[in-house]
Amino acid sequence: MKKAVGFMEFKSIPVGIESTDEMLKSANVELLMASPLCPGKYVSIIAGDVGAVEASIKNGEQVGGIHMLESHVIPNIHPDVLPAMLGAGEIGDVKSLGIVETINAISSILIGDICAKASNVELLEIRIARGLGGKGFVLITGEISSVKMAIQTAQTEMAESNLITSYSVISSPHKDIARILF
Repeated sequence: MKKAVGFMEFKSIPVGIESTDEMLKSANVELLMASPLCPGKYVSIIAGDVGAVEASIKNGEQVGGIHMLESHVIPNIHPDVLPAMLGAGEIGDVKSLGIVETINAISSILIGDICAKASNVELLEIRIARGLGGKGFVLITGEISSVKMAIQTAQTEMAESNLITSYSVISSPHKDIARILF
């Protein structure tokens, strides 16, 4: 079976904690992250086999009810997504810089996965909500054409959901930009 990651975002911290507890009790999954985020949201991220993650998320949705904002399962997550999300990735040469901002926290994980799978880019960081008013953003690098292709693919795949609020592509960013970002 393939490794999957599931994530949920709640608009209630108590219900988010309760739902996370139920998700962990209902299936053989690993808790990667569970945390309150500004402004008064709660995010839970789990991993495991596809079936277990899907069942766990379904149970979390039932407990979360009207307090659940969004949930997703990525069945075959790109291997660079979790290190970028946890700030554990290596940052090498930043040839060009792509930045995608999302309307909510967990959408940035989806965008990061789409970008990494769409083109020959490196995920630098996936930041979810901390200090961002509940938003998220993704930073990618690579050849300028690859960065543009990755962002265009993400825009196309997410067009109906309106989760992307803005994006930029910077060719050969100044060294001080990389310094302040990382």
